[in-house]
Amino acid sequence: MKLTVLGATGATGRELTRQALERGHDVTAVARRPEHIDVPDTGRLTRVRADVLDPGSISLALDGAGVILSGLGIAAKEAPGVLTAGAHAAVESKAANIIWLAAFGTGGSAPYAGVLTRGLLNTFMKSEMEDRVTADATVLRFGGTVFHAGPMSDALLSPTRRTVPLDEAPRRVFPARIGRATIAAAMLDEAEYPHFPGRIAIPLER
Repeated sequence: MKLTVLGATGATGRELTRQALERGHDVTAVARRPEHIDVPDTGRLTRVRADVLDPGSISLALDGAGVILSGLGIAAKEAPGVLTAGAHAAVESKAANIIWLAAFGTGGSAPYAGVLTRGLLNTFMKSEMEDRVTADATVLRFGGTVFHAGPMSDALLSPTRRTVPLDEAPRRVFPARIGRATIAAAMLDEAEYPHFPGRIAIPLER
């Protein structure tokens, strides 16, 4: 399968790229500084320099994309807008599918998060919230899948991982931490065998 990974130098983006190559896919890894995409090259990896905030470069990077998986995030001290720009670019590329990563407790999953979680997110992500919600909505309208994950860790891939629809999300005071390896595996599973098109999905470790 032909996959394109956005934000491939980030921790989750690198994990998506690494696991996709391990599964035998052809991967186009997109980043502002592609020389920093530090993954074993199996001969199926193409590194591409592009910025989602530069319409010309990202349009070229996504030309002919098969399935787009996003590891995009908002870097410290970076103005919001990256996620919305990335989502619009992905949709405009007319990719076969889009698998998007977002935060549990924002947008559509906010009602499923505890009051304390919503309060913390609205405090610490206040400036980012519109960008996050708009990006999610853009991907969902396209028919892509948006993964809402809890706080991320560097834990190994969980042997008991599973993905559930939003209405089956566990009700907790705070969402459980989840390893980036598990999130990446869940997103790649969805790319290979779509179960949640146009919906929010929740990756879980158990």
